Amino acid sequence: MADGIKKRKIPKGKGENGLDYLKSLEEYRRRRENLRWQGTFRDYLEIVKENPKLVKTAHARIYDMIAAAGITETPQVKKYGFFTWQIFGLDKVLHRLVEEYFHSAARRLDVRKRILLLMGPVSGGKSTIVNMLKKGLEQYTSTDDGAVYGIKDCPMHEEPLHLIPEPLRESFEKEFGTRIEGSLCPYCRLMLQEKYDGKVEKVKVERIVFSEENRIGIGTFSPSDPKSQDIADLTGSIDFATITEYGSESDPRAYRFDGELNKANRGLMEFQEMLKCDEKFLYHLLSLSQEGNFKAGRFALISADEMVIAHSNETEYRAFISNKKNEALHSRILLMPIPYNLRVTDEVRIYEKLIGQSDLREIHLAPFALRAAAIFSILSRLKESRKAGMDLLKKMKLYDGEDVEGFKQKDVQELQAEAEAEGMSGVDPRYVINRISSALINSDTKCINALDILRALKDGMDQHPSITKEERERLFNFIAIARKEFDEFAKKEVQRAFVYSYEESARSLFENYLDNVEAYCNGIKVIDPITDEEMEPDEKLMRSIEEQIGISDNAKRSFREEILIRISAYARKDQKFDYNSHERLKEAIEKKLFADLKDIVKITTSSKNPDPEQLKRINEVVSRLISEHGYCPVCANETLKYIGSLLNR
Repeated sequence: MADGIKKRKIPKGKGENGLDYLKSLEEYRRRRENLRWQGTFRDYLEIVKENPKLVKTAHARIYDMIAAAGITETPQVKKYGFFTWQIFGLDKVLHRLVEEYFHSAARRLDVRKRILLLMGPVSGGKSTIVNMLKKGLEQYTSTDDGAVYGIKDCPMHEEPLHLIPEPLRESFEKEFGTRIEGSLCPYCRLMLQEKYDGKVEKVKVERIVFSEENRIGIGTFSPSDPKSQDIADLTGSIDFATITEYGSESDPRAYRFDGELNKANRGLMEFQEMLKCDEKFLYHLLSLSQEGNFKAGRFALISADEMVIAHSNETEYRAFISNKKNEALHSRILLMPIPYNLRVTDEVRIYEKLIGQSDLREIHLAPFALRAAAIFSILSRLKESRKAGMDLLKKMKLYDGEDVEGFKQKDVQELQAEAEAEGMSGVDPRYVINRISSALINSDTKCINALDILRALKDGMDQHPSITKEERERLFNFIAIARKEFDEFAKKEVQRAFVYSYEESARSLFENYLDNVEAYCNGIKVIDPITDEEMEPDEKLMRSIEEQIGISDNAKRSFREEILIRISAYARKDQKFDYNSHERLKEAIEKKLFADLKDIVKITTSSKNPDPEQLKRINEVVSRLISEHGYCPVCANETLKYIGSLLNR
């Protein structure tokens, strides 16, 4: 061993025979090789005859890709498996996007001649939707159902059926059941004559797999300085180095068909910040969207089958439509508003997804930490309702699937109809995740709780000069509401952990309540289990429990009758109605017991030097918070201390 360098020890299982990832690379390479296919146009016709569904428009290909991932029917909307792992809380928007645009366009309705414009606030998911479509096409075209074939050596990966002369297409459609739209590009037209002597059946055809990196079937156009950006970025350019060889600028061999419209043929082109673009670039989209072709160089119109998808914010869109010079484009744009998510549960999933992409896996997020941030965000996006008794907090809970006093889930649709453009403004997820990241990075513990995140959100606003004083006060109020919601959540968590230690007491109270409810509803007396003495139902006991969950005096009879009906339903099914059978009653029992135990809890949680019995109780509660509620030792103890301080105020 030269120069005293020791040979590095390779861990067991990671030596030459243990590099499993090399086997994975080999398998991946083998799968890619299997996708390669070359043949003649005659061979391709055999494939089409066997499976005519392989021939489809770009819009149909995208819709089939989405449908292949699964569609779930629900009473309100369809849910699409294609989007579920990245887009949260936008089910209605996605339903409209897929059904009104992709599905309609796939059936060759006139909507396919529109540019799809996603319009919404920053960080609302527009770019994510576009990126998912692009990545999805790359994967879908590598499957059997999504296979795409193109003329070999064509710079636009052209549909081989364009080789069939126009007069013969009607008979071809009758025989093969496939419609042909579009014509050969200038390069293929020349190649057919020069290389194949006009013999269509000999033209080489190959299978292609879309790739944004390789510029096959997917293009991205981003506007830059209008003074320096060239239209060639869209439509290709003359290759001056070959003009002397071919003698003319109109010779296809002297032209680079490498613009985004060329390379995105058969698939999708993303037009980033379309409304910031110079007008001369937008006018090329007029012909493309309406007629399926565009002008490039000194050639006739070039056919292109591609979906153009653009995105912009509301301010730019309003400025665009107010400009009379853009009227020709107005009718060729299908506007799809993409608002912010308005469900707390889905907002938490957004944050979990973004944090999951980081390397901060060693820091624990306490229960309700992300939910506190989500409550703050959603409240900022909601609009006040004109309905009596409806405030933003109730509205937020209704949208999240909870029933609140005086309202049910059936009221959600009416609330949404009342608030136009709801979700098009408010705190964006990017700001929140930036503040969460700040809290995670600056933490001196291995755990972040709701208070840490709310503090980080507040500090971020203090450093934000663009927010007006009124808006800052409004957002501070939402932080205060989120804090109160956390207080209630933490109380309930500790309450349940404590009550578990008194489970027998909880069940005894439950049975006692049921005995009294049954007697009350049936108009009979209660039998004392010890003295066998008949007594009136204990109204004071029943009300002390029912008041814990907001049952008013006027509503007590209907609530008690509901409990009795539930008991009867269980009995008919030979099932026992127990402590866990009615969630609201269980909550009421726990709150009642917790209220009775409040003094014990206060003493236990706030004692600096707990006695052995108190210490045992604390350890039991901490252990239960960790084992069943998702806490770590740090946040379990902090929550216990925090609730102790709340109870002692």
